[in-house]
Amino acid sequence: MSTTTLPTSAPEKAPAPSPATAAAEGRIGLRANLRHIGALVRRNALQIKQDPESMFDVLLMPIIFTLLFVYVFGGSVGASLGGSREEYVNYVIPGLMAMMGMNIAMAVGTGVNDDFRKGVMDRFRTMPIARSSVLIAKIGRMLVATAILLGMGFLLGMEIRTSVLELFGAVGLSLVFGASLMWIFILLGLTMKTAQAVQGVAMLVLMPLQFGSSIFAPPSTMPGWLQTFTDYNPLSNLADAARSLINGGPVADSAWMTLGWAAAITLVTAPLAVAKFRKKS
Repeated sequence: MSTTTLPTSAPEKAPAPSPATAAAEGRIGLRANLRHIGALVRRNALQIKQDPESMFDVLLMPIIFTLLFVYVFGGSVGASLGGSREEYVNYVIPGLMAMMGMNIAMAVGTGVNDDFRKGVMDRFRTMPIARSSVLIAKIGRMLVATAILLGMGFLLGMEIRTSVLELFGAVGLSLVFGASLMWIFILLGLTMKTAQAVQGVAMLVLMPLQFGSSIFAPPSTMPGWLQTFTDYNPLSNLADAARSLINGGPVADSAWMTLGWAAAITLVTAPLAVAKFRKKS
């Protein structure tokens, strides 16, 4: 009895995807990106509902700092500006917009550190979401703090001496610079072991930059060596640009310097933060 062996054909290979198809599969479209941002914003809102204390810095910091500086320093500094406490309100509120961005950026860094310790970021990395959506969702905190700050300013008598459009320009400039600072603090949050360590290192940077600037007082009242530091301080550039947009005056130089600082900070720290994010276990 003989057996006949039939020739077996080799299994067909699936066609290799074209480069265009492979690129399309790895790309996240605008609609999907917006959907991811919305989901993360909702996640942040639910987190706030469960832990309202996490928003104390956003809700209370603008109120406390505005009242503190206006009523403690407003009389003396306002007089040096040739006016009164009401004049100081128009001087300090645009400066505090720069300060709010830096403080909220620090909170983002500590939040990233906390999310990694809790394993939240590990879940994000396993999902097909745009990495940028995590950052953009956190910018909402900065926008809320700025809105509360401006509301306090209007209650204390701040005036828009230019136009509403230029006020929005000042807010947008603050958000752009604050978003660039977020990369620095995200890098710190990914590097440091604890949120307390992030806050400690951040305060060493925040204090000299904030008080060695034109945020709270005109540099003309400072010693010569401090005026030199103030001239190169990016927070001074942002405060001067926002002040000119709200009160009037030359704005181009300060605005371009602020945008240049924001671009430089982002170009240097964003790739480092992304690389650290990918390597961090």
